[in-house]
Amino acid sequence: MNRDRILVVDDEPQIQRFLRPALGAAGYDVVEAATGGDALKMVATTAPDVVILDLGLPDMDGKEVIAGIRGWSEIPIIILSARDRESEKIEALDLGADDYIEKPFGIGELTARIRTALRHRIRAEAGATQFLADGLSVDTVRRSVSRDGEAVKLTPKEYDLLITLARHAGRVVTHRTLLSSVWGPAHAEDLHYLRVFVGQLRQKIEADPSEPRIVRTEPGVGYRFVGDEG
Repeated sequence: MNRDRILVVDDEPQIQRFLRPALGAAGYDVVEAATGGDALKMVATTAPDVVILDLGLPDMDGKEVIAGIRGWSEIPIIILSARDRESEKIEALDLGADDYIEKPFGIGELTARIRTALRHRIRAEAGATQFLADGLSVDTVRRSVSRDGEAVKLTPKEYDLLITLARHAGRVVTHRTLLSSVWGPAHAEDLHYLRVFVGQLRQKIEADPSEPRIVRTEPGVGYRFVGDEG
């Protein structure tokens, strides 16, 4: 059985010494790069299944690595960085990163995010048309949404918002990405507009809209659709 390969891009030796055995014990093959240039070469030559990327690299900013990879590949990219500014997270995610974890971190959280990224890649490659989450069922072919077997009526924009999130299940989708995808680039800064629609959507799809389990808020950054496991 082939093991999924993880490329760890970080110039801190202690991070590499920690992640190699920890990820190996979790069942992954681990390859390493300490610079952005080496990372871009290794993505092409070692065909990793997930990239774990630090933003602070000695030869270039990690965001340049994201842009370089996204020029030709949709491989999942998880940012693992000590930078905690919202603007850094947003820029990295808008460039195409799938997720963002701040240092210090727990290996349990990291491996959970890796599993989510791998599932998302499999579903994306398979062209998934159905999404399940906490009693919610979404069928993009029939354009139908139901909760616990009962049809849910959404407006066209509410439906588009839900589908955009569902197609990125497990990933953080930034405010800008959602607004541009659903309403167009002219609305990319209309955060209040987005919050209103997310609130309306939650009223219709969540068991308890005050404690959302499906559409989770990533404070200051965006939203995450949390689907069922598997």
